[in-house]
Amino acid sequence: MAGHRAAGGSHDGLKGANLTRMAPSTSPARAWVGTVLFLFLAPGVVAGFIPWLISGWRWRDWGSAAGIVAVSSWIAIGVGVAFLLHAFALFALHRGTPAPIAPTQTLVVTGVYRFVRNPMYLSVLSIILGQALLFASWALVIYALLALTAVVAFVKGYEEPTLTETYGEQYLTYRRNVPGWWPRLTPWHG
Repeated sequence: MAGHRAAGGSHDGLKGANLTRMAPSTSPARAWVGTVLFLFLAPGVVAGFIPWLISGWRWRDWGSAAGIVAVSSWIAIGVGVAFLLHAFALFALHRGTPAPIAPTQTLVVTGVYRFVRNPMYLSVLSIILGQALLFASWALVIYALLALTAVVAFVKGYEEPTLTETYGEQYLTYRRNVPGWWPRLTPWHG
């Protein structure tokens, strides 16, 4: 779920970018198929299948707090799903996928990426934590912490160095202006 490639347009604005590492342009149909496939294989497994294995998606009786817990849980899950789908769609719209093996040609700095550099990862965590609350599962809370640890290690160890090498100063400017994990209150207009 490498989350920062594609803004559309030509290579003219990619000063300092390593164009030889970028993927060739993909057809729109191929980009959508790859994006949807990756959506089911990565976040679908991490935020859906594994939480189901852990919790069994068994409802818990929250007693008099059931209404507020259910609403809060579904808000976390719904917001996570909405932002995840939005972030994934940006890749397909720009003829690539979030999968590291089939990236877009340019840096994604539009939509939700104007507020935070890692919206996909944050969305997946929101979905997992919403389920942890809904199903009263401490095991899912622990799983969310393990997933966060793995994601941060991946971002720091692979994604950020790769994006820096690929897009050079363009990514470094983006990185200086858009936080990785805590969204800005106003969109960045880089």
